[in-house]
Amino acid sequence: MTALSSLYPQPLWQWFAQICAIPHPSKHEQALSRHIQAWARDKGLAVHEDQVGNLIIKKPATAGMENRKAVVIQAHLDMVPQKNADKVHDFTKDPIDAYVDGEWVTARGTTLGSDNGIGMASALAILGSDDIKHGPLEVLLTVDEEAGMTGAFALQPGVLEAEILINTDSEQEGEIYMGCAGGVDAEFSVPMQWQPIPAGHQACRLSLTGLKGGHSGVNIHLGRGNAAKLLARFLVMSAAELGLRISEIVGGSLRNAIPREAGVTVTLPAANQALLAEKVAAFEALLQQELAAIEPAIRFAMAETILPSQVMAPQCEQTLLNLLHACPNGVMRMSDDVAGVVETSLNLGVITTGGDSVQVVCLIRSLIDSGREHVESVLTSLAALAGVSIKFNGAYPGWKPDPDSPVMAIVKATYEDIYNKEPVIMVIHAGLECGLFKKPYPEMDMVSIGPTIRYPHGPDEMVNIETVGQYWQLLLAVLERIPEKTAA
Repeated sequence: MTALSSLYPQPLWQWFAQICAIPHPSKHEQALSRHIQAWARDKGLAVHEDQVGNLIIKKPATAGMENRKAVVIQAHLDMVPQKNADKVHDFTKDPIDAYVDGEWVTARGTTLGSDNGIGMASALAILGSDDIKHGPLEVLLTVDEEAGMTGAFALQPGVLEAEILINTDSEQEGEIYMGCAGGVDAEFSVPMQWQPIPAGHQACRLSLTGLKGGHSGVNIHLGRGNAAKLLARFLVMSAAELGLRISEIVGGSLRNAIPREAGVTVTLPAANQALLAEKVAAFEALLQQELAAIEPAIRFAMAETILPSQVMAPQCEQTLLNLLHACPNGVMRMSDDVAGVVETSLNLGVITTGGDSVQVVCLIRSLIDSGREHVESVLTSLAALAGVSIKFNGAYPGWKPDPDSPVMAIVKATYEDIYNKEPVIMVIHAGLECGLFKKPYPEMDMVSIGPTIRYPHGPDEMVNIETVGQYWQLLLAVLERIPEKTAA
């Protein structure tokens, strides 16, 4: 962490080192929240924790800036907990092992938490500074953004006084975001009946690993393999011929991350073990050929394991495999309005095996409500054909672009003045919280900026050091340029 704390800008990186040292995965932000609250009170800042755990910290304007419009700098407290299979790490107890790797900061074997730790660190660094010029300032740190946007959903009107909100959760320097996708979770429930292990069967564990995964919005257009979908493909191709019977199947761990790993425990006649090994090797070779450019580290392995206590009834197993294989995944449609941006997508994110059912959780994203509703109807039809149930929950709205946004114009002009080039005005295919903030604060003017972050939501996550400095310079310059309040 010493190396991180010496980077520019030091106040930001010193805070990021502290954030990495305190575990804060989604739904476990309390320790970090308590640390920040204690620090803010020691600084004499007004701190409020709302009913769900969101933090609102207020700081008066610096001298001469009292008449400027108030600004909210917003970030989320939680991070995505993802690790490589061979990494021993408890996200609720262990610090993130962050380090400098050339031009980047990354972590050893886990997600880094630069999403949204860098934005949070910038807000806290400004709160702690005595020489940064700004008007009346509020910092909003929300909880559980990555796992359900619980904090944003619960934000109440009247808590914030500012007219302008700067969201810090964007992930590309040189781009200013003025809109984002909405989304909804879709959960299939496949009923299960169980049978004893057939006589003469042996058990194996098949594991598909080594994929890149990543953010199911930002990275969905890159053609990365979905481990859950690929495993289902193999099972549909081979289960009947080999006499495979499934005891357990799992894939992915977060609905908003592309699954990097998937595994299945199967039993099969002992005489078919050698043929299974051949088919596993052949399928690995096939995937390595098909995905050579995007998934160079993909592996498909087979290992003997102890016999489970039961296996799925054949009809239940067939229904599950057909559902997984037929379920759409990836880009559904590109935007006609914003070149190069995904309009609608679907990520088959998590498969879990329970006592009486297998749960399959997907995340639908779309820039337009009709796009989301169309995919909902497709999945509803698929559930009806399969004879399984489906429910949709956690729907959140998109953030409708406002091309006339005054704060966007300020950020754009400031960027041009500092860097002598035009930024790209963008809409992001990810779920920023701004859309939810519009409900309690419909008149609030919003914009989103951030440094360059690669591969968020996966263990390859990294943040570019130079762009953190550029983001910091832009943020401070924008705060200094915020206009005066409009006369009543």
